[in-house]
Amino acid sequence: MLLENVTFTSYLGGTLLLSALSLISCFLVIRHHITLSLAVAAFITTGWAAVLAWDSYQPTLTVQELILCETLRFGSWILGIIQQLKHSNQNRKLHRGPFLLIQFLWISSSILFVVVLPALVDNKNQAYQLYVWSCMLLSILTIVSVEQLFRNSPHNRINKVYSLGLAAFLLYDLYLFSYALLFGKLDAEIWRSRGAVNGAAAIFLSFGLLAVSSQGSPRQNKVAISRPLAFYTTGLTTAGFFLALMAAGGYYIKVYGGNWGTVIQVTLIFSALISIAVVFGSESARANLSVFIDKHFFVHKYDYRSQWLSLIHHLTSTPDIDEDPHQKALRAITDVVKCKGGMLWMDNQFGRFIPIATLNMKYPTREFEEDSDSEFCRILREQEWVFSPSASANHELSNFNEHLPRWAQEIDDLWLIIPMLVDSNLIGFVLLSSPPAEFELTWEDLDLFKTVGREVASYISRNEAAELLAQSKQFDAFNKLSAFVMHDLKNLIAQQALVVENAAKHKENPAFIDDMIRTIDNSVQRMSNLLKKLQQTQPSSGRQLELKNVIINSVKKCQDRMPPPTLRIMEDSLKVVADEDNLEMIVTHIIKNAQEATPADGYVDVTLRSEDDNQAIIEVEDNGCGMDSEFLKNRLFRPFDTTKSGKGMGIGVYQTREFIRNLGGDVLVKSEAGIGTTFTIRIPRFIEETNTTAKVENL
Repeated sequence: MLLENVTFTSYLGGTLLLSALSLISCFLVIRHHITLSLAVAAFITTGWAAVLAWDSYQPTLTVQELILCETLRFGSWILGIIQQLKHSNQNRKLHRGPFLLIQFLWISSSILFVVVLPALVDNKNQAYQLYVWSCMLLSILTIVSVEQLFRNSPHNRINKVYSLGLAAFLLYDLYLFSYALLFGKLDAEIWRSRGAVNGAAAIFLSFGLLAVSSQGSPRQNKVAISRPLAFYTTGLTTAGFFLALMAAGGYYIKVYGGNWGTVIQVTLIFSALISIAVVFGSESARANLSVFIDKHFFVHKYDYRSQWLSLIHHLTSTPDIDEDPHQKALRAITDVVKCKGGMLWMDNQFGRFIPIATLNMKYPTREFEEDSDSEFCRILREQEWVFSPSASANHELSNFNEHLPRWAQEIDDLWLIIPMLVDSNLIGFVLLSSPPAEFELTWEDLDLFKTVGREVASYISRNEAAELLAQSKQFDAFNKLSAFVMHDLKNLIAQQALVVENAAKHKENPAFIDDMIRTIDNSVQRMSNLLKKLQQTQPSSGRQLELKNVIINSVKKCQDRMPPPTLRIMEDSLKVVADEDNLEMIVTHIIKNAQEATPADGYVDVTLRSEDDNQAIIEVEDNGCGMDSEFLKNRLFRPFDTTKSGKGMGIGVYQTREFIRNLGGDVLVKSEAGIGTTFTIRIPRFIEETNTTAKVENL
């Protein structure tokens, strides 16, 4: 058979098979599986094959006409693919940028190769170069379109079949025209096979489209090759590509290398073979390549969204009253890892790790501790290493097993030891028993376990910090209460001390004896009330008080100090609701403070009055040393801050303001250094409700 007849037969067979694909495409258009543009592309490709078959039998086409045919063929597929993408992704947002760019490039290249450049061609060689370059660029654009169709159709089987079928003959075209660019001419054998390759792709497309279209739209089944097969396939492909690259380099060295060309070519290829043998003979290299393939070419083993939500649910769920947070954290880890039991070891704050919680795992028969400075802990802390005591000697996880502590051998069914890190600090580690089923550890398992360990460590650290904060608040409240009690006791002791001091002089005076008894009785009552409040057996509730009597008693208690206070009562019918002892104590305290800040020849005036807004006003004014504005703003009401070195606790003014505010009032202070101070106590006054109905009847 003549070579021309072989070419004719190849393209004629391709035409017939492409015709079948065109008819099947029309059927799919009717079934609304594909757009009309894809069927038109199939018909145009059929016409293209027929034209080339006729040209191989009776050559009549010019190079410009061939460029036009190729442009129509490639362009029809580009437009068909873009329209199919829009059709199959109507409910899904697509990025239009790549598609607009592909259309722009195709239209621009079509105008360039069909209209502009042919007018500049003046010889056969230039026309040939124009044909090769146009087909090369158009095939690349079409391959990019096919790749977009494949990437943006994750669940459309018809689109995937089209992508694979079109990629077959497009890659062949890319190889054909790449070869022509490299060697300056079209290979006759590759050109003759082009029609048959298009026909074979048409057969694949036809059967594939019929198969998937007849299945309707069932639930999508995921088809994937096994990981070992992918490893060897990828490895062989990589090695083949590397060898091909070396062979191509060696070829050009041979052609252009002169006398040394053959020597350099053989040396280069031999070095490539040795490199591949060394890489694939290295266990670590194979392991790294396997991890790379798993990470980048396969769906992940875990649904990390569900794993993370499960872990958060376990850690944040409402705990039982008696549930230990460490036990809760351990249960969360075992549920995520899907193992039968575990044991939690934590730092005892003395540089040693001890077991503090267990779940379906027995404690060691003897009490063991692990020093935080041991090599075992150092590896956990610095390398975040997951120990596997049950790993075989040749397994990667057994690299540091010689550093396992002695107690690890006494724990039955020990599978993994996972570190618990907060930043770079090791706060503990978790021992896990074997999972219920056969479990092969991968890089993904280890990454998940390390992440879970860090999250649980953070949870435990936050829980411990919250407990320390709660304890600190309790101690703070206790300290404040103790300070208030000591302040009250100091005032009572001062009264008792004054009685004892005067007893030797006035013990024969009956009036003094009566006053002493009243003072002691008052002290006993106040101490009893204080104890009742501390024991919370009696609520601190107030009663109606004649404010005049409280002020008079407070002034009397301060008459023995200099300067003696003066009293002005501008309204003697004021009543308030408060605890009498506490109110009298704070008024007395303010008067005494004023006396201490005022020289003996100065004055301390106490005034009782009211205002129109139903407020009872107690003013204590002196002309003592006063206070500057900074002290008033930053230190006056701060608890435990005092200027009386060795004499006070610094809570009197703070206690005064807190008490008055609890009554609904407030304490205001005006002072100027060297001039004096005025304390103003505002308390809501008690107003009795009058029975107007009774008054009318009496009238």
